[in-house]
Amino acid sequence: MTSPMTLEQFAALGGPDLVYVKPIRAAEIMADTPQAVIEGFKLRPDQVLYALCRADGARLAVLGDRDSAIAAAVAHELAPVSVH
Repeated sequence: MTSPMTLEQFAALGGPDLVYVKPIRAAEIMADTPQAVIEGFKLRPDQVLYALCRADGARLAVLGDRDSAIAAAVAHELAPVSVH
């Protein structure tokens, strides 16, 4: 039996260019982000957004739809994969 991967090993798995697209509720963004940063955005807590994340889970961006998240990754020469 193999031992679990460390975060560093997992992050290195796809290299620095691998990112994943993950659906996320706006409520989570609203809880994690200072009010001044999200002021002016019309978000409903139950709204589904799409986070673009590094392999270690660090959120790079949040976009309104999956296609935009994938396009943003490709535009920045990153290799997106989806997480369900």
